[in-house]
Order: sequence, then C-alpha cells, then structure tokens
Amino acid sequence: MGGVFVNVLKAHQWVYEHSRGMVGHRVLFGNPTLLLRTVGRKTGVDRTSALTYGRDGDDYLVTASNGGSPRPPGWLANAKAEPLCEIQVGTNRITVTARATYPDDPNYERRWRIVDEVNQGRYTEYQKQTKRPIAVVVLTPAR
Repeated sequence: MGGVFVNVLKAHQWVYEHSRGMVGHRVLFGNPTLLLRTVGRKTGVDRTSALTYGRDGDDYLVTASNGGSPRPPGWLANAKAEPLCEIQVGTNRITVTARATYPDDPNYERRWRIVDEVNQGRYTEYQKQTKRPIAVVVLTPAR
C-alpha cells in the first residue's frame, strides 16, 4: 500500500509542477497542496516537495511527518540549512523563510491542530507511529 501511495504523490507533484500550478492545488484527497522548493544541503540541487498545508494568518504551515517514518523528510534538513525557500500555491510563487517548530514552542499545539484538521487527522496517526516529535514548519512570506 505504501508504494502505491508514494507513486500517487509523485504523480501528483509531477502534474502540479508541469501544469505550472494550474492543476494540483487541491487534487490529493481535496487537501490544499503547495510545492516547497529547497536546495539540497549536500548536493546543492534544487528539490521540490508537494505538501499539504494550513494557514495561520499570513504564514503557511506544513508538517514534516514523512508518513510517520522514524526519520524526518529530507526537505526538513534542507530548509533548516537554508531557511530562505520558495513555495508555489497554485500558480503563485512566494519567497518564504522556513522555521521548524516542535512541542516546546508555545504555538506548536495550535499550529498542529490547524494542519491536522486540514489533513483529516492523519498527522495525529503519523505521530503515533514514531517516537520523534513531528515538526510543524512555519513558512513566512518574505516582506
């Protein structure tokens, strides 16, 4: 089942990117999806990840769940190494600063509820599958 889901995610991301955002914003389970563009911390190669997001005022929130894997997704380490990233929401490209937050952050629980609700409770299920605290990454548009 996991392999099929990974292939669906890859196909969704491909359509999103190759339609220049015209298709893909709300395809996957009806969830709003953005493209996060980071630079590989080791390779220097541009990386793109399709991620479900929530909104917190002007900020975009994404979750580094990696499907409940014991390891966080590679994009998280890339965003920590170089916080200035780009997101694409539909056809809009936005420069953002990424900041990972964890349960010790006073706003974490509120942000977690926002993204978990958008993803119909899947992040809570993912958190049960791993001992690592799953980061909620705040993507703040550059001013």
